[in-house]
Amino acid sequence: MFRSGKKFSREVSIYDPIGADKDGETVSLFDVLESGDREVLETVIIGQDVKILYEAYRDRLTETEKKVIRMRYGLFGEDEHTQREIAGQLGISRSYVSRIEKKAVARMREAFGYGE
Repeated sequence: MFRSGKKFSREVSIYDPIGADKDGETVSLFDVLESGDREVLETVIIGQDVKILYEAYRDRLTETEKKVIRMRYGLFGEDEHTQREIAGQLGISRSYVSRIEKKAVARMREAFGYGE
């Protein structure tokens, strides 16, 4: 019985949900195949990527790394800042800001399976 269950455990139905569209409705593989519209698939993929990115930001970065990334890229309502501006506000060198940014981006890339 376990062997037969294992045999079918990797099967996926085309009706299983694979994500949600911009309106919050669940989207199945069948919906994507049926529509023929790449927009639905791209919306699902972008939504999943944003979720992974936010989780990587939240779970993998230190508070300093979060602050540098937030300020550098203008996230969460912040304005974009240069490394020099960030260094001035945090009281550290511009090269140290650069190292923090590089390390933080590498950690976030790991969440997508891209190693350096």
